[in-house]
Amino acid sequence: MSDMTDLVLGLDTFGDVPQDAGVTLSHAAAIRQVIEEAVVADELGVDVIAVGEHHRPEYSISAPETVLAGIAARTSRIKLASGVTVLSSDDPVRVFQRFATVDAISNGRAQAILGRGSFTESFPLFGYDLSDYDVLFEEKLDLFVKLLDEKPVTWSGTTRAALDTAEVFPKTESGRLDTWVGVGGSPQSVVRTARHGLPLMLGIIGGSAARFGPYIDLYQRAAAQFGTVAHPVGMHSPGFVADTDEEAKEVFYPPYKVMRDRIGAQRGWPPLRREEFDAEVEHGSLYIGTPETVARRIAGAVKTLGVGRFDMIYGSGALPVGARMRAVELFGSKVAPMVRDILAG
Repeated sequence: MSDMTDLVLGLDTFGDVPQDAGVTLSHAAAIRQVIEEAVVADELGVDVIAVGEHHRPEYSISAPETVLAGIAARTSRIKLASGVTVLSSDDPVRVFQRFATVDAISNGRAQAILGRGSFTESFPLFGYDLSDYDVLFEEKLDLFVKLLDEKPVTWSGTTRAALDTAEVFPKTESGRLDTWVGVGGSPQSVVRTARHGLPLMLGIIGGSAARFGPYIDLYQRAAAQFGTVAHPVGMHSPGFVADTDEEAKEVFYPPYKVMRDRIGAQRGWPPLRREEFDAEVEHGSLYIGTPETVARRIAGAVKTLGVGRFDMIYGSGALPVGARMRAVELFGSKVAPMVRDILAG
């Protein structure tokens, strides 16, 4: 990335259901909490708020665009992204229409980040066969890219009804919806994103960020080969900001371990050990600590990979509401300006 002044710094959330005074919030209250956090992020100059789609009890957001529309009505400048929209188990035409609607409500601030999703609950929920995992995303992304031209669409595939010079409404005012692809670590997904000429968002949730360097090289080489644009790459990773390093770790670790072990039990991972957690905080992909600590680590990752965007997943697990809001405040008021200062220096 040649110009660090163009660096985009954002916040991501899956709408994890938080706690307030030891009481777990309802899904409805958790959604309202995300909207309040987004309003604060907007006021403090954070570039993007991204909300992810999940269909699990520990997360409150299953309809990202609806939450983004709520945020749009109460904010003025922050970009409104999904992180990600699970395109494989949705209809591309409806996804486009919903995002174009958010784009209208927000005066052009909507951003679709499309992905296959890290969980599989949406497939049986919406009547899709997991054995079609690859073809569903391949075909639906192909159709979505055609929809981005906002012209009559003719398309046919195996995963939904064919379209013959179909017009899709509403159109966006800019003429093109801002659209990215979120990738977790599959080289084929990186190449597919380059083939379509879309920006790439890397989900880096463990290990050193440096190990994703080859994916960025692959994206740039593939774009050159296909004759498409290699956009500045984005990355998102979990993090948490508090007034001291110790406080950040002690507040974040217990709910993070519960969440991580619950997912790990389903995927055959051993329970998370504190030493592993501390190692991830020191050298891996957990950006946890004071504003200074987190800013230094983010700036290091941005420099190492040359990315143009960093989004921090700020609310992993059932964190206390107050601690989560404080993390948003510190990220917007201190972390983001420090990252820019470090990189400018």
